[in-house]
Amino acid sequence: MAGRYATALFDLARESNAIDAVKADLERFDALVAESADLNRLVRSPVFSADEQLAALSAVLERAGIGGLTAKFLKLITSNRRLFAVHDMVRAYRKLVAAHKGEATADVTVADALKDEHLGALRAALKSVGSKDVDLNVKVDPTIIGGLVVKLGSRMVDTSLRTKLNAIRHAMKEAR
Repeated sequence: MAGRYATALFDLARESNAIDAVKADLERFDALVAESADLNRLVRSPVFSADEQLAALSAVLERAGIGGLTAKFLKLITSNRRLFAVHDMVRAYRKLVAAHKGEATADVTVADALKDEHLGALRAALKSVGSKDVDLNVKVDPTIIGGLVVKLGSRMVDTSLRTKLNAIRHAMKEAR
């Protein structure tokens, strides 16, 4: 379902030359949902009626400065009672944009937020491996302690300290 909605939105955005603007607005909305527990509850909870969700969503979109095609799309999925799947729709839209631009998307998990120069170096290193432009989807997870985990397509590189410590722990158990 999320893929169908994302494809329809992508086609409309391509026709109106607004692919990047829609992507930026969707990512901004997705970040707002991730940051706010109340907004996340509004999006995911079936307790709220479509009218209640629509009224609250309209206020959030206006305050966040999200308008145009993205706002119409979000209001449509709210009216159709599909707002709960908006995160999957955003992810599917990102994949469509990446395929359209010939980019690859890498999921990167780090212990602390990366500085811009480190993001640039990582992007350049991944581009040299895959020969495509690489869009980074960075997630901060302090439980990996240090290092990073990179997933690019079907390949995964795990250089986290958590994984190395687990390997040492396993080797010590076998040595007994």
